[in-house]
Amino acid sequence: MEIRNIAIIAHVDHGKTTLVDSLLRQSKTKLNKEETVADCIMDSNDLERERGITIFSKNASIIWRGIKINIIDTPGHADFGGEVERVLQMAEGSLLLVDAQEGPMPQTRFVLKKALELKHKIIVVINKIDKPNADINKALNDTFDLFIELGADEKTTDFPVVYTSSRMGKSGLEPDLHLMQDITPLFDEIVSYIPSPGGDENMPLQMLVTSIKWDNYRGRVAIGRIYNGKIRAGQEVIQINREGAIKKFRLSSLITFVGLAQTEITEAVAGEIVAIAGIPDIMIGETIADVNNPVALPLIEIEEPTVKMTFSINTSPFAGREGQFTTSRQIRERLYKELENDVALKVEDNPSGGWAVSGRGEFHLAIFIERLRREGYELQVSQPQVITKIIKGKKHIPYEEVFILVPEEYSGAVIQKLGSRCGLMKKMEIKEKIVHLEFIIPTRGLFGYRREFMTDTRGLGIINNLFYRYMPEKGVWKERERGSLVAVETGTTRLYGLTNVQDRGELFYGPGAEVYKCQVVGQNARKEDIWVNVCKEKQLSNMRSKGDGGMEHFNVPRTMVLDDALEYIDGSELVEVTPKSVRIRKIALTELESKRSKKGSAAVF
Repeated sequence: MEIRNIAIIAHVDHGKTTLVDSLLRQSKTKLNKEETVADCIMDSNDLERERGITIFSKNASIIWRGIKINIIDTPGHADFGGEVERVLQMAEGSLLLVDAQEGPMPQTRFVLKKALELKHKIIVVINKIDKPNADINKALNDTFDLFIELGADEKTTDFPVVYTSSRMGKSGLEPDLHLMQDITPLFDEIVSYIPSPGGDENMPLQMLVTSIKWDNYRGRVAIGRIYNGKIRAGQEVIQINREGAIKKFRLSSLITFVGLAQTEITEAVAGEIVAIAGIPDIMIGETIADVNNPVALPLIEIEEPTVKMTFSINTSPFAGREGQFTTSRQIRERLYKELENDVALKVEDNPSGGWAVSGRGEFHLAIFIERLRREGYELQVSQPQVITKIIKGKKHIPYEEVFILVPEEYSGAVIQKLGSRCGLMKKMEIKEKIVHLEFIIPTRGLFGYRREFMTDTRGLGIINNLFYRYMPEKGVWKERERGSLVAVETGTTRLYGLTNVQDRGELFYGPGAEVYKCQVVGQNARKEDIWVNVCKEKQLSNMRSKGDGGMEHFNVPRTMVLDDALEYIDGSELVEVTPKSVRIRKIALTELESKRSKKGSAAVF
């Protein structure tokens, strides 16, 4: 059977997963039924459904006119670039989705760059042409400009274009919805333009492992593409690890993808994407080879992490109340287990306790922490820090490219804030009262900025960032501009105590919340920390006075979710993460020690 291996690449929320749903649904109904997709069936993870993004790559396949098309749905966010870089190696071509209204966005640049480096055949899909404000010609022209900017040759820039509305399950070679009936034109373009996978089935076996899954019955399951040779269920194979060591194993299962399901098969040949079981310590990037002639494939190179945090066991007064897994052993095992699936993550034991966990960005680590708490883990994490390098005797730090779209009236505040964070403006364009800004800014200059950005732009701004490169450190870093409101005693918050404190700043809790001494309960309006008693109750007496019974207005508190808490904390604070709660606390659990640690961290951004 002929095979086509394709990846779906795009910016976040440009419709990758919805398009895959249309391909799957319509191929199952033999393309004779128009179907509006209501749920993203490829986003199987709860976190993906809630946030509306793809975090983990997915494999599926369809049969179209006797040709098997293996589809890989990839993440669009740069913080999950490790996932993107791995899975793109399984395909010969990519569908580049571009929103007809927004055009190519920063993450489009990231994933397209990776595909071009692998010499993929690219089909440009202008999606969401049914949007009222769609500007199809501009989106197509901007996409062509992006190809040129990324150094694509003349042959690559002569790409085919398919226009789609993935929500409606329609596509066509002309941008006219009235002429479209179903998704057939996109299928035809994939079959005709994307080449068959290379490889020789008569050569010795070579298979590269790009993903690892766990199965309750099969154990560790490795997913990858067969580059050469054949593979059979039950045969003996050689595992070549990243250090070049060789071990022999017998496969217990050979699995292929049919639709979204997995089916056991007896044999697969070069070009096919399969899953195998029977190798207990298989890792991503390793080669499965022939017993008589084991030859390793090139290792997968992944960009290094740029942000690190310290994870440790929870030591707060409320420790152990809400988590199922709370011990050092349990947390350590889970952290190191993640390395099997996420090659962009690094974990190291700290000599002073805890673990240094490094990732591709704040968002990458925040998603990992959120997954841990949903699995029942309880822990505490420190302020994100950038990973520095010494190059030619000078300290270098990571920088980001920042792309911003903002209404003209709010652009001044954005420029001023990024300038104060050592940002250097590269580009400024104004079109129809919308300002397009591009900055080069140190990675740590973005820590804690996103909430400010949304406030300054009244929620109308769009901000995206990509890793730029390591450069010498410039500028002097300031500490956080506003201090914290810190609970002075353990107890339950009371309305009387909260209303007495709310004029000092912005509170994070309403009445009836349990807090402990040294827990952060709000943000001070001024620079320093203030110790407050939010558990104070009004003293009762048998005397009545004029005005008793009046009630002072209580402001709605600000809810701090995990992402907000990680952005908020400074070097003297930690985020306590449990399955039920996210709390901010001082590292030191006494007032005197906390003040001392605050002074000690004043020089640290």
